[in-house]
Amino acid sequence: MAPSHSDVATFPSLLGILDDALVRRPDAPALGIRGDDGVAWHWSYAELERRSRLAAWRLRARGLQPGDRIITWSPSSPELPAVYFGAMRARLTLVPLDLRMSPDTVARIVARSGARLAVLGTGRDAPEPTGSGLGDLPLTTTVALSADPSPDPADPSWLPDDWEQQVAGWERPGRDDLFEVVFTSGTTGIPKGVMLTHGEILSSIDAFGLVIPPMEHRIVSLLPLSHLLEQAAALFYATLVGAQILYIRSRNPRVIFEAIREHRVTTLLVVPQVLELFWGALLREVDRRGQRAQFARARRLARRLPYPLRRLLFRSVHRQFGGSLRLAVTAGAYLPPGLQEAWEDLGVTVLQGYGATECGIVSCSTLRDHAPGTVGRVPAPCPIQVRLAEDGEIVVAGPTLFSGYWGDPEATAAALDADGWYHTGDVGRFDERGNLVLLGRTRNVIVLPNGFNVFPEDIENALHDAGLPETVVLETSPGQIEAIVLPPDRSPIPLGTEATHTLAADEEAALRAGIDAAVREANRHLAVHQRVVGWRLWPGADFPRTHTFKVRRDEVQRWAWADAPLPVVHSERP
Repeated sequence: MAPSHSDVATFPSLLGILDDALVRRPDAPALGIRGDDGVAWHWSYAELERRSRLAAWRLRARGLQPGDRIITWSPSSPELPAVYFGAMRARLTLVPLDLRMSPDTVARIVARSGARLAVLGTGRDAPEPTGSGLGDLPLTTTVALSADPSPDPADPSWLPDDWEQQVAGWERPGRDDLFEVVFTSGTTGIPKGVMLTHGEILSSIDAFGLVIPPMEHRIVSLLPLSHLLEQAAALFYATLVGAQILYIRSRNPRVIFEAIREHRVTTLLVVPQVLELFWGALLREVDRRGQRAQFARARRLARRLPYPLRRLLFRSVHRQFGGSLRLAVTAGAYLPPGLQEAWEDLGVTVLQGYGATECGIVSCSTLRDHAPGTVGRVPAPCPIQVRLAEDGEIVVAGPTLFSGYWGDPEATAAALDADGWYHTGDVGRFDERGNLVLLGRTRNVIVLPNGFNVFPEDIENALHDAGLPETVVLETSPGQIEAIVLPPDRSPIPLGTEATHTLAADEEAALRAGIDAAVREANRHLAVHQRVVGWRLWPGADFPRTHTFKVRRDEVQRWAWADAPLPVVHSERP
């Protein structure tokens, strides 16, 4: 039976989620962790609630007052949600950092936020405070804040006998209280802090409940808890519906697959690149067994079957994921239609959503309507409003919108108009069924000399579907559209006038022929004014990226100006 849950619209703050879990399922497993050694341990919801109160008391004991900001910089583990809920109890404001942030970015965020404490994770994958940009900020750890108290008053973990009564007597936060300030990736060098209240995040959680069915969810957390998507969907909503959440302290693919299988995962919340990684691993196993032809035939048959029979047909594949995988929810990047179709052939429904830190969830496909190539509609009857401006920009209004950018009224006024609509910077259209289709970013649009607008994302998606998963499309001279290509194997290639000079002659010829063929295939599906006329290889193992994995297009553009492209060899008309 699917677990029931309360209406978050009635909750006075995010703490209501943990209060509700404590009443409904105190002894049910909530949070677990697994490392390279395969050992997993779990906290119940009652234990998570107790640890959050320990963290709250210790935060206040450090002299912090309601409204103060604290940095959290930690890998995902059960202690981090305990600190999140503890900060709520202490009415503090979180400033979560991504582990991939550079020291310069961290230093700017520390200065801009006025944080009074940094809470760090522990372990070999935790950030190193020395030279991290934290400066002289006082430090503690997630483990120290949530640890069991010691009976020895000389021990730093000691608490007074009445600590629980003290915490119980504190004023609790309200829906209008600021929960966190999430700083953007800072591609311009000046990160913007997105202010999110308890009520705004509760509204996003309410919307998730209209999309993700309240079934028995077992989740392996693969996205950083510093990001709103993972917080709202895989922590807060997951807690609301009684999910079992497992964190992994390893980036080893073998360990991740073992954790997914042993946890008998039902639901994946991932970016499309992770689905692509898993699919590639499945195909390699199929090829190792010499079963590619049989696999392809089974997929063609599966498309005529209902989803339960598809899972039965591919039961040997599903055993690799624990036998219970039913649902994958993805957002944050382009989801190739072929990749969605591949997973759905196996009987796994793939939902694609769209949103932003500033506005939470905007739209998502559903179990009844998950057509490839769209990001669905606003979850009904959620009061989120979406419309297109005259230039096609997606603008959003409703209770999920952020409160503004921290200490930056000019940036706030540029993003939120006088009528309360948030201008996303994304361009889209509605298809004939009312589903939202994303086209690209307004700031990336290429205006050709003939007046046509070209969105590089459209071309990059076509190149992806043709077999080039990582490209950056640029206009390097008026009307000249070129593709910067990351080699499919991501092998580092030294920078030169031609990036393939270090390859053997036969390898170079094969690489060029393969890329040429992929570009021609993409051009077949593009309008004349969108077609790629030249390409070149990026010289490294990956493009320069922000901590949220977005490509730094300006850096790629500067590199492109220094070299000449390889013209596309048109052995046939595109």
